[in-house]
Order: sequence, then structure tokens, then C-alpha cells
Amino acid sequence: MTLDAVVFQALNGLAAASGLFFVGAGLSLIFGVTRIVNMAHGSLYMVGIYLAYTVTTAIGGGWGYWGGVVAAAIGVAVLGALIEIVLLRRIYHVPELFQLLATFALVLVINDAALWLWGPEDLLGPRAPGFRGAVELLGRRFPSYDLFLIAVGPIVLLVLHLAMARTRFGRLVRAATQDREMVGALGINQALLFTAVFTAGSFLSGLGGALQLAREPANLGIDLTVIGDAFVVVVVGGMGSIPGAYLAAVLIAEIKALCISIGVVHLGAFDLNFSKLTLVAEFIVMAVVLILRPHGLLGGIPVASRAAAGVEAPLRPASRPLKIGAVILLVGLVALSGVHTSSPYTLVLGIDVLIAVIFAVSLHFIMGPGGMHSFGHAAYFGLGTYGAALLVKFLKAPMFLALAAAPVAAGLGALLFGWFAVRLSGIYLAMLTLAFAQIVWSIVFQWQDFTGGSNGVLGIWPAAPFDAPWAYYLLCVALAAIVVVALRTILFSPFGYAMRAGRDSPLRAEAIGIDVKNVHWMAFAVAGAAAGMAGGLFAFAKGSISPETINVSRSIDAIVMVLLGGLDSLGGPIAGAAIFATLQDTIMRQTEYWRALLGAIILLLVLAFPGGIVGSLAKLFAARRGPP
Repeated sequence: MTLDAVVFQALNGLAAASGLFFVGAGLSLIFGVTRIVNMAHGSLYMVGIYLAYTVTTAIGGGWGYWGGVVAAAIGVAVLGALIEIVLLRRIYHVPELFQLLATFALVLVINDAALWLWGPEDLLGPRAPGFRGAVELLGRRFPSYDLFLIAVGPIVLLVLHLAMARTRFGRLVRAATQDREMVGALGINQALLFTAVFTAGSFLSGLGGALQLAREPANLGIDLTVIGDAFVVVVVGGMGSIPGAYLAAVLIAEIKALCISIGVVHLGAFDLNFSKLTLVAEFIVMAVVLILRPHGLLGGIPVASRAAAGVEAPLRPASRPLKIGAVILLVGLVALSGVHTSSPYTLVLGIDVLIAVIFAVSLHFIMGPGGMHSFGHAAYFGLGTYGAALLVKFLKAPMFLALAAAPVAAGLGALLFGWFAVRLSGIYLAMLTLAFAQIVWSIVFQWQDFTGGSNGVLGIWPAAPFDAPWAYYLLCVALAAIVVVALRTILFSPFGYAMRAGRDSPLRAEAIGIDVKNVHWMAFAVAGAAAGMAGGLFAFAKGSISPETINVSRSIDAIVMVLLGGLDSLGGPIAGAAIFATLQDTIMRQTEYWRALLGAIILLLVLAFPGGIVGSLAKLFAARRGPP
């Protein structure tokens, strides 16, 4: 590795930083004012690339290309304004996590809309007129378009800085970022401000996507990839800080470039390939920054919202009718095993639903009663999956030993990661859990000799007598019932009351002698172990596993299941998991555009049940009964 090579890769990093900065700055701007964690921001970036491709290829030439870039950014801005006016304006009053659920539904809808409009193939756009060549730098050919991108990033940063510092709109944005309730109290039209901010953030995302047309093809998988990188940039830089977003984008891009420059390092008998770290470098950076500086590099301590939050009803022990209903449900699930001859697929779906229930209740345990939002719960599902599968692969362990090892492996992972995570709160805690999950995914994906890499582990089947589908289904029923009852019992134990006290009022809880961080740390481990049990069952249900079990989409699925049912109800994650797993399976078999249909259903459910299905119905029945 020479100095020239390092400098050359550093220039590549600066070019990549511009794209990260645009999408990160837009997301930071939107979150700072509206407090919405916009999962659809990566979709807007994707639409920007597709729109730029359409215009540039239809018109051609310099005017067509650069006009297409501008038109794509404006088109995405209009789309963003429509999303804010038609959808988001209706749900600003609901909890932030349900707003996240709505924007995730938009991801599904927009992705299938792009599939319908542009097809499944990658679309490579033309090279940028005026920047098609390369220049000689350090004895190498460096694309002139990358030099253009290196210059564009600071220019846009300067324009945004001047707009925030010198214009009335910028002053309102900065004021709303600090204290949006006070801005409303001063008579500012918040609805118009929110629409303008969402439009501006969408424009930046669309512009970032359009400018990447000459460097990468438009494809349907870029939305989730970009939103992950954008969240990292925003959190590392500090929520709401545009200079922080630029600093974070440069830092992450340069670290990735440095990893490529270093390449393979020989350490005695071991070879360390730094190039592979580019898969997870940004998440390692985010984890380190959040541990050392919990509010990001340039972020300040968030101002507490003055909005009056609804008083959450205390959890009640199960009433006699509820216990009778649970017994009837359990009997019905057991009786369902009798359909294995007439409808064998019903048992396959039933196993999937039961695994989803265990996974969802484990996440709800820390999200609802614990108040800890996790975007990386798939890490513990995956640790349980691989813990069971690798025992069978290398030690030929019997099935029950492997199943017993699954929650142990996941629980140990949760103990390690939870020690760092519980020291944060809100979106910062959620993003740190995402970083840990991506690190686990990267290790599993790259450790070819041990985990099988992208091929995974094959041949993990249940042992007799559970090799019959109906027998394995009954095992899943039994373990799901045990996990649900165990977690519910913990919630009504002194530990559960201490956990909820730490969620509702940490200062008061500490004042009466509760070690809130340790209680939440132990809760994190319990939830991780329960998720590991779901992962172990998954391994034997599918017969093979791959790194997809730890993919970020699985964590998102768990969040969707919990929020669909409702955070405030212990029955919420059970209902949410059953509904989501059934809908997903049913819709996938009905149409090619199942994501859009599933997203539309989720949007309708969010609008109709803004507190989750079970939570909203419980409040409705309570209102009809009247005060006790």
C-alpha cells in the first residue's frame, strides 16, 4: 500500500460522500422538524435515479441529461409533498413508531410501483455530458465526474448553511428543530412548515439519487440499502445537524476507502481482508460514535417535547374470561394439527405464525413494557438460528440440545450488546441495535469456513418423532405457549414492575433504589434469549439457513408485527404476528405486486387503528363501558 494509493482512494471516498450527504441531509432535515423516522427516504432516492434515467434517455444530449437530473429532483420533491399532505399529515398525532410503520408501508408500495413502471432489470444511464473522460492524478486515471461530485457536496452544504442562517424559512426550521411546540404557540403555520420541510428533504434525496445515475444503475434493491446508510449518516453526525451529516458522510466514505486501500494484511498465520469490512464499516463507525458520544458528532441533547402524552393504562393481570379464552385458543391450536392430511400447508403456515409470535413477543417485551426501541432484534433471532444449526453441523448434536443452545447463544449476544445499548435511549438506542445486528450479519456472511457464508448451513431437519409436520407443529405450539406465559409472568413479577418503573420515570425509579440500567440490561438479555428460541425453531422448520435470517428486513418485520398489534397490550404482538405472517404468506401467493398490496393494507390499518389493532380495540371497548 503506497501513499499515492491511499490518496487516490481518499478521493474516491469524497465522491461517494456527496451521495451519502444529500440523502442524509434530507433525512436529517425532515426528522429535525417533524420527528418522523422516514423509512421511505431511501425510496425517494431510488425514484430520483429512475426518473433521471427516464428523462435522460428520452431526450438525450447535455440538456436532456442535466435537465433530467433537475427534473428528477423536482419530481421527487412533488412526490414528497403529496406523501406529507395525503398521508403523514393525518398521523402526526399518533406515536412516532406508528409513523415509522406508515413510512415502511410506503417503502413497499413505492418499490412495487417502480417494478410496475420500470421492470425488474437494472437500468444503466448514460455518462454525464462534459464529464465523460478522466484526468491524470497521482499516476492514475480518475473520473472527471467524480471530481464534479467532490465539488458539488461542499457547494450544497454551503447553500444549505446560508439558507438555514440567512432566510426566514431557515430560522423557522432551526427553531422547530429546537422546540416545535413553541413555534406553533407563536402562531406559525406548522402544517405549511412541515410540508415545506418534507418537500425540501425529498428534493435533496431525489437530487442525490439523480446525480448517482452516471455512477450506478437504477435498481429495486437500492431503497433499503440507501436508507440504512442514511440513518447511519444522520445518527453519526447528530440528528438535525446538516454539517454533522456532511462530516459523517465524509468520515464513513473515507473509512471505507481506506479499507479498500489496505486490502489484505498478513498477520502470521492469519490473513485479514480489510476490503470485506466495507460491508459493515459504517455500522462499526456508528457503534463506536454512539458509545463514545451518544448524541452524534455535532448533535445536541434533544429537547424534551412539551406535547402532552396520553396516560398509559397500567398492565392488568389476566382476567378470568381472558384466561378461558387463552385456554380455548390453545386447545384450538392443538386441534389444528389434525388437518395434516387434508391440508398439510396449513400446518406449514401455522409453524411460521408460531415462530413469528415468539419473535414478536420477545421484541415487545423490551419495546412496550421496557420502552427500548430495537431496530436490530434479528441479531438474536439469527444467533439462535446459527447456534442451533452449527451444533448440529459440527457436533452432530441432538435436536433438543440444539434447541436448548439457541436461546443461550442469543441471550449471551444480547448480554454483550445490551450492556452498551441500554445506556442510550430513543432513536440512538434503536440505531445502535441496528449497528450490532449488521455487525453480526457481516460476521456470518464472511466467515465462510465456519458459517458457510452466503450458502449458509444445510440439512438441519427435526429428529424423530418430530420429523412429521404435525408433531413439529405441536412442539412449536408448546414452546410458543411456554415463552408467552414466561414473559407475561416476568412482567408481573417484581423485576417486571422495576422494568416498567424505569421506563416511565427513570429518575424516580433510581431514587427508590432501582438500578434502572441493570434492570433494562437483564430485560434485554431475556428478550434476546426468547428471540433465539424462535430462531432455533426456524432452523429446524426450514431445514437450512442463510445470512438472510439476520437481515435488516427481518428486524423490520418484527417491528411491524409489534406495532400492528399495539405496544400497550400484551396480546398485541400475538395478534400482530398472526395477522402479518398470514397476510404476507397469502398475498405473496396471489400477485407479483404483493409488496404494494401488503403496504396498502398496513397503511389502512395504521389509519384505522393508530394505536395498533388490539390496543385501539381495547380503548374502544373501554370507552363504551365508561368509567369504572
